[in-house]
Amino acid sequence: MALLQVFAPGRPVHARRIGPADEAFLQALYASTRAQELACTGWPPERQRAFLDTQFGYQQRYYAEHYADAEFLLLSHGHEAIGRLLWQDAAHASTLIDISLLPAWRGRGLGSGLLATLCGHADAADRPVGLHVEPDNPARRLYARFGFEVTADNGVHLKMRRPPQSRPSAAEAVG
Repeated sequence: MALLQVFAPGRPVHARRIGPADEAFLQALYASTRAQELACTGWPPERQRAFLDTQFGYQQRYYAEHYADAEFLLLSHGHEAIGRLLWQDAAHASTLIDISLLPAWRGRGLGSGLLATLCGHADAADRPVGLHVEPDNPARRLYARFGFEVTADNGVHLKMRRPPQSRPSAAEAVG
């Protein structure tokens, strides 16, 4: 899927490939996903920034090494960047690597819309969808609503899998 277009309630959200000019936004987005965790550390802002820069770099290198053929997409509303989506299709399965949204865009149904589109894409190819999530991540409830089940727990992340959902044939739908 080279470009993905989904719709938030009444508003178009577009996706395009991430490029070098997106780095500052991606760093800020990453920081927003760790803000609550870092608020508990008592670290001064400069130490938090150094930590975030290091962790962001590690994450980027890991994704590039382990998911080189994935779609790295920037999500935007109009001309405003609002998040990112990392998705990989393979012959045997699809993998949701990451969905991250800016805080102002969380809890507005966008994640559900994206996940419905992605699961539909995988279902059309008769592929399961896999992902990893932290046990206390609120998105875990969203994944469960879409039929994802925990298949492994390594103590840090839960591995979840959603089998392909069969679509009724035309004869079954009619009758």
